[in-house]
Amino acid sequence: MQSTSSTMAEPLAPPPLHQYRRVFADPVVAAFIAGGVAGAVSRTVVSPLERLKILFQIQSVGRNEYKMSVFKALGKMWREEGMRGFMAGNGTNCIRIVPYSAVQFGAYNFYKRFFETSPGTGLDALQRLMCGACAGMTSVTFTYPLDIVRTRLSIQSASFEGLGTRDTRQKLPGMWSLMKIMYKNEGGILALYRGIIPTVAGVAPYVGLNFMAYESMRGFFTPEGEKNPSPIGKLAAGATSGAFAQTCTYPFDVLRRRFQINTMPGMGFKYNSIWDALSSILRQEGIAGLYKGIVPNLLKVAPSMAASWLSFEMTRDMIINFGNYGEPEEDEQKYI
Repeated sequence: MQSTSSTMAEPLAPPPLHQYRRVFADPVVAAFIAGGVAGAVSRTVVSPLERLKILFQIQSVGRNEYKMSVFKALGKMWREEGMRGFMAGNGTNCIRIVPYSAVQFGAYNFYKRFFETSPGTGLDALQRLMCGACAGMTSVTFTYPLDIVRTRLSIQSASFEGLGTRDTRQKLPGMWSLMKIMYKNEGGILALYRGIIPTVAGVAPYVGLNFMAYESMRGFFTPEGEKNPSPIGKLAAGATSGAFAQTCTYPFDVLRRRFQINTMPGMGFKYNSIWDALSSILRQEGIAGLYKGIVPNLLKVAPSMAASWLSFEMTRDMIINFGNYGEPEEDEQKYI
């Protein structure tokens, strides 16, 4: 009897290490981790162009502070603010993009399970578009407050006349301080979600088109007789798919930026609704107003998406190989 109770009192042995490793072989887990890495890498690479795109987007009619070529605008940013200007808002952007990208890639692989007839069978173009759209909406909902704060951080030190003269020695509010100011002075939690409707309207088709186009381009750049493209092929597929998706949905991005700063004084516009914003931009700035900043954006998108997809696939494969150590090797394409 004593030996029985003694045996029952013994602690259970921990599960073998391979059971923990197998968690990382799950497509959703691997995509979630790799997506976070991909987001941080891609946004840091193109931070100056990302900020310049925002400055172009928010410049309403009659404003000339950044009415110049991309390279002259980058020079102006460097002269006035130096490296800090190039990286303004990037810390917040990375804090935002890591969970955003992680949720997006993880959610895409999660939603795939509802369309696949069996694991790894793959999706057609329409199914990839739908899964990507759902993944985009999911990621935006989780991370939008960080996006709107990043936009404010990107422009608060820029030389826009209506924002007043900036003392370069003045300490500007950081991410959390700015978030508290917005919450307190601009309407509570709703202030942190201002502009989310045009954002979701633009992100859903963008992410869907991006995933759909990448798969098509991935097949195009795969050499005959091979299962997967080379790293250069993946870079080319990512750049092409990103540029295509962004061009199709760019006006939504302009609307998103305008609404994110709609309550800031001195910007030259106050919109009451999406329709009011759209009609005002078309009336005052023409169709070109919906594509302000698209040149630095396309210069940004190509290297950004190329770096994102390549770093995603490399990181994901490393994680899956770690989880599948000692198991038969699986085709990486089923995890996209």
